[in-house]
Amino acid sequence: MNKPKFLNIDNLSLQHIIDEESELIPLMTPEDEEAMSNEIIPDELPILPLRNTVLFPGVVVPITAGRDQSIKLVKDANKGDKTIGVVAQKNEATENPGLKDIYTIGTVARILKMLKMPDGNTMVILQGKKRFEIENIVQEEPYLKAKTKELKDIVPDKKDSEFKAIIDSIKDVSLRIIKENPNIPTEASFAIKNIKSDIFLINFVSSNLNLDTDSKQALLNISDLKERALETLKKMNQELQRLELSNDIQSKVREDMDQQQREYFLHQQMRTIQEELGGVSYDEDIEEMRILAKKKKWNKEVAETFEKELGRLQRMNPQVAEYSIQRNYLDLLLELPWNEYTKDRFDLKRAQRILDRDHFGLEKVKERIIEHLAVLKLKGDMKSPILCLYGPPGVGKTSLGKSIAESLGRKYERMSLGGLRDEAEIRGHRKTYIGALPGRIIQNIKKAKSSNPVFVLDEIDKLGSSHSGDPSSAMLEVLDPEQNSEFYDNYLEMGYDLSKVMFIATANTLSTIPWALRDRMEVIEMTGYTIEEKEEIAKRHLLPKQLKEHGLTKDHLKIPKKQLEKIITGYTRESGVRGLEKKIAKVVRYAAKSIAMEQEYNVKISDSDIQKILGLSHLERDKYENNEIAGVVTGLAWTSVGGDILFIESILSRGKGGLSITGNLGKVMRESATIALEYIKANADEFGIDPQVLDNYNVHIHVPEGATPKDGPSAGITMLTSLVSSFTQRKVKSRLAMTGEITLRGKVLPVGGIKEKILAAKRANIKDIILCKENKKDINDITPKYLKGLTFHYVNEMKEVIDLALLKQKVKNAKKLI
Repeated sequence: MNKPKFLNIDNLSLQHIIDEESELIPLMTPEDEEAMSNEIIPDELPILPLRNTVLFPGVVVPITAGRDQSIKLVKDANKGDKTIGVVAQKNEATENPGLKDIYTIGTVARILKMLKMPDGNTMVILQGKKRFEIENIVQEEPYLKAKTKELKDIVPDKKDSEFKAIIDSIKDVSLRIIKENPNIPTEASFAIKNIKSDIFLINFVSSNLNLDTDSKQALLNISDLKERALETLKKMNQELQRLELSNDIQSKVREDMDQQQREYFLHQQMRTIQEELGGVSYDEDIEEMRILAKKKKWNKEVAETFEKELGRLQRMNPQVAEYSIQRNYLDLLLELPWNEYTKDRFDLKRAQRILDRDHFGLEKVKERIIEHLAVLKLKGDMKSPILCLYGPPGVGKTSLGKSIAESLGRKYERMSLGGLRDEAEIRGHRKTYIGALPGRIIQNIKKAKSSNPVFVLDEIDKLGSSHSGDPSSAMLEVLDPEQNSEFYDNYLEMGYDLSKVMFIATANTLSTIPWALRDRMEVIEMTGYTIEEKEEIAKRHLLPKQLKEHGLTKDHLKIPKKQLEKIITGYTRESGVRGLEKKIAKVVRYAAKSIAMEQEYNVKISDSDIQKILGLSHLERDKYENNEIAGVVTGLAWTSVGGDILFIESILSRGKGGLSITGNLGKVMRESATIALEYIKANADEFGIDPQVLDNYNVHIHVPEGATPKDGPSAGITMLTSLVSSFTQRKVKSRLAMTGEITLRGKVLPVGGIKEKILAAKRANIKDIILCKENKKDINDITPKYLKGLTFHYVNEMKEVIDLALLKQKVKNAKKLI
């Protein structure tokens, strides 16, 4: 028979109860237990401190003695009665433990065998006998010896059913632990089943539980065996739960790994089949993306994100929906022009030539662009300005962006914001959604292939809002130079630098643009064109463009200056030139048709040709009407398509001094009429009006073209002049127009839209214009040649308006008011 192999039980785990090569399982019968309890132990015992080991009564453990004191103690005891006291060290690092370094409760042990190992150490096989407690140390050299007292175990009554139930549970849980732990051979269950002594079962299981030294010592300290059994059972249940949880996790992981391995092999087979058939290899795609990534100029954060996402793509099954989402995201990262910029051209004279070539007038806008170029040339780098060009339709706001891009040498991108209601159009959708896309800002940057294009945000005043969010709020970050260096797109999931982009917003009105958004932009007003400017634009741009588009040359058609003016004044009514271009296109088509059909036509267009091609002129609204009727005064108005003249009419009828207002007037305009009438009542004597007339006549104020809504305070002085004319029957000065707000004190206040109003007055052949004195600065901003033939009268008081506007002469067929 081979030499027995003893268990190394000191590693404190049930998995070490037995292993497959063991030939000895140290068990204790009830008879052995009874004999052991009758043994008498000496009063003084040599004390052997053990590291990481707590010896329980009845349990056999092998130990290795390495310290000189321990070796001498074991040798002396082995020569004598072979009885020693075994205690656990509190700290395993202590080399020469004293009384304070050991637990005072330990187990009396008998040396069963002592073996000399090849490495020089001494192995000792010990069996625990009884518990004891150290009373005091009687010897410290060459090893510890102490006076001890025996600790009796409190054994439950044999009829105690609760104790029996605990013992049965210990056996049951032990067997379950052996079953759950793959490191314990199934033969260990036989050892548990064959233990007949309840006390030994408790000590044996306690000794082999997976606990630290302190916890095992706490079990040894318990004298009541029933209580010790209960505590042992609690510890066993904890270990069982831990094992079950660990096994459950292992099972799930194993299943996942098996599935991944299966998919991996299938993918490998699929790739091989695809390559044999000449198809695309996903590995080649990924490698190609990695090569492209090395050429990008992105920062460390973007590079790390790309590598991370590329790794995810590599691990994905190409057949799942998420694969295409991930692939599209990586394609976007590769296609975006990270830190790629076009070089600005700093030839200011060339830039000026391009701007002048493409657009006539617009001096303020051109000056601002040249200023920006000048600063860039001197400084080398600056945040691009965010301009907002606002004005009526057709004045060249959008097309100016192209010219600016060409003058700077940058790429040009345009994004229409009209009717945009979804915030995701600006910021993009989160890429977790099927069909998700980046926002239109990022899409246009990708399309431009440059991070510093000229970016036109067209119709920014027509942004809407809905349950999907407010796009104008999303634009706050885009148009803030302090924030847009880290513009966050939901799809991109990281910041993108927009600080070098030159944003140019266009709008027809500022009133619908949120204040916070308007505050972030440099607003430049683009007013309507004068007739002279339109003539130049038509001659330089519109006519050559239409001739080219219709396959004609300048020799096929000529429109003289006089006929151009007739088209502008008789067939268009606008601040811009879109309508004018359509009319010119119609004339060019007439010439093209005549040439194609080989019909005769006049190369030099005449008035009769214009009437033949365009029909009769139907725009006579800007024509001045005579001053033969009292109470009819010409006012000046601003509209979204430029300036216009309007007529304020008033009439008196017998009544009780009531006021009626018609003509589809807004609240502000109605208030102006009320203020005018009340001011006249308060100052009737100064205007030469009989107060009884005011009480005996009703007043009706009307503004023609009732289908057109009208509002604003600028008709105040016109209404007051009309009323005074009706009450006095005095004639209004010929070819006179006016605009201004009034107060109850008779003050005249300034109004806006002066340039458009002046142009409308000039179109209507007005000669004299009355304005508030504070509006003089607006007149100074207008090119002097456009003011030729106009006389301006600047006033502060309403009395000055009446003195200028009304003649002493009465109108023909003046009414007698009594």
